[in-house]
Amino acid sequence: MHKRLRIGWLVVLATAAVAMLAVTAAQTATSKVTAIAIAAPGKANNKGWDEQGVAGAKAAAKALGIRTVDVADGIGYENTESVLRQLAQKKPGLIIAQASGFATIAPRIAQEFKVPVITYDQPKNLVKGLVSDIETTSQQGSYLAGILAAKMTQTGKIGVVISAADPNWYKQTGGFVAGARSVDPNVKILFAQSGQAAYDDAAGGKRVTQTVIAGGADVVFGMGDGASFGMLQAVQTANAGHKVWFIDVIGDKSSIDKKGVLLSSVIWNFTTVFKQAIFDINNGTYGTHIYNLGAKNGIYLLKTKYIPADVWALTEKARKDIAAGKTKIPLTPTLAAVKKIIG
Repeated sequence: MHKRLRIGWLVVLATAAVAMLAVTAAQTATSKVTAIAIAAPGKANNKGWDEQGVAGAKAAAKALGIRTVDVADGIGYENTESVLRQLAQKKPGLIIAQASGFATIAPRIAQEFKVPVITYDQPKNLVKGLVSDIETTSQQGSYLAGILAAKMTQTGKIGVVISAADPNWYKQTGGFVAGARSVDPNVKILFAQSGQAAYDDAAGGKRVTQTVIAGGADVVFGMGDGASFGMLQAVQTANAGHKVWFIDVIGDKSSIDKKGVLLSSVIWNFTTVFKQAIFDINNGTYGTHIYNLGAKNGIYLLKTKYIPADVWALTEKARKDIAAGKTKIPLTPTLAAVKKIIG
């Protein structure tokens, strides 16, 4: 082969090799997430937080063509680290730590196994490429529930029952009060809390809800995870004498509402947030910012056949105004703030 031709071929081959290396590097830097995992404290069929989280993970995966979603549900809080380790050893593209109570352990697992995780209620957790966090403006959805309750009450009294000293429950209580009073400044709010951490105490939720109904509330907004089943029972029982409505939170209990009392629910749909997290992992920006779940991307009212068309139109207009930043809702993350806004 002619020397000049041979040199030319060598240059071509070298250029091709460099290009291939560049492509390989680029592919590694932006490799697609092909599997995700989610760890949830409760069962994935509990009509609430855990079910919505798992459903959101599966929906996000389906939308993005991800075939593998490894679900570890019902794990509680005693065995969190070992479960997260088991998930991390499979090297998924993302682990969703579906509980604020997992937010201490999950970042350690991310660092050890170099697997991205997402937590809740810990905005300072950020580690580029490895750890991000989800915050909620949950008061936006409950503001809509407050509007609905104020429009549906016949007694002029509406109730709020919560199961724990939970910042999200307090924030939602404040949003509910603000929404109701945007419709009727004189509506009376009856507030009750069944315990400090009685999330799954159905009997306690039922007992406390009964006291609120006895006080005259004919619409009850209940927040309680497992305790909300007891709240729903209390409303169903009350309807032997007069009509009382129940507004739930996070999930959809329509399938078990045999008495026709579930007026609505403040739904938390995590699909869009999870999709964005996966996009960010793929493009290299994960862990540089937190995610917020609100009226723009996943918190909304459940539409049921019991809501009159004009009332639904009013709540939908309010939702759009909130999403557009036209409506400001007070922030009440503590019991003291809740008591102040109720008055």
